Amino acid sequence: MTRTNTAEQLDLAPAVNPGPSMISITGLNKWYGNFHALRDVDLNVATGEILVVCGPSGSGKSTMIRCINHLENFQKGHIQVNGITLTSEAESVSAVRSEIGMVFQSFNLFPHLSVMDNLTLAPQLVQGVSSAEAKKRAQVYLERVRIAEHADKYPSQLSGGQQQRVAIARALCMNPKVMLFDEPTSALDPEMVHEVLDVMSELATDGMTMICVTHEMGFASKVADRVLFMDQGQVIEQATPAEFFNNPQTERARKFLSQIIGH
Repeated sequence: MTRTNTAEQLDLAPAVNPGPSMISITGLNKWYGNFHALRDVDLNVATGEILVVCGPSGSGKSTMIRCINHLENFQKGHIQVNGITLTSEAESVSAVRSEIGMVFQSFNLFPHLSVMDNLTLAPQLVQGVSSAEAKKRAQVYLERVRIAEHADKYPSQLSGGQQQRVAIARALCMNPKVMLFDEPTSALDPEMVHEVLDVMSELATDGMTMICVTHEMGFASKVADRVLFMDQGQVIEQATPAEFFNNPQTERARKFLSQIIGH
């Protein structure tokens, strides 16, 4: 595959929201051995902004957001989250992670714990929240994701869409400033996708800062403030949804859209 010329990389849209940067990434580079997975990635995400990251498989999308909360080490560059600089030091990693909630492709729920216990465990162990307060908080978020009636069930008793909604509620129970979504619907049956996207859309309207890696282009066009397109570890193009979907500026983005939505 021919590498995209850096001259084709386009920055078509400033941050849509005027607030200060919640996430700042500068010169981010990541290698797996000799494989250069992320190449000089620069990104600022404003407070309250909804950023959708898309691109072909292996383009570095998931690697980038996993670097933000240090699930992946990076060899070069700088990351700040809510003014906290991320380093390899345990104290720095812990401080950054306290600002972030993350939802993965797989739900990663504890199978031996009830839904309620999945939600209350971390606030008690990590934040020192009382059992009563943790349960009160969990109830609020279970109602928010419309799954409160399943609080006493175990993950195996729930559908995939229900488990993913529990995972979202669990992340919210830590009161994060930022939510990261790594292809949250890719493991779901098609008829269950909408229930997860509906919850994410509601979070967006509530002002939560969000970065979402997804191939759900309908969600991106309706909810995102900005769409960022990656290929071969680089940010190739970024724009408002209207600009990106109606008038993509690079041939690589046009090809991607034609394959995804028959653009």
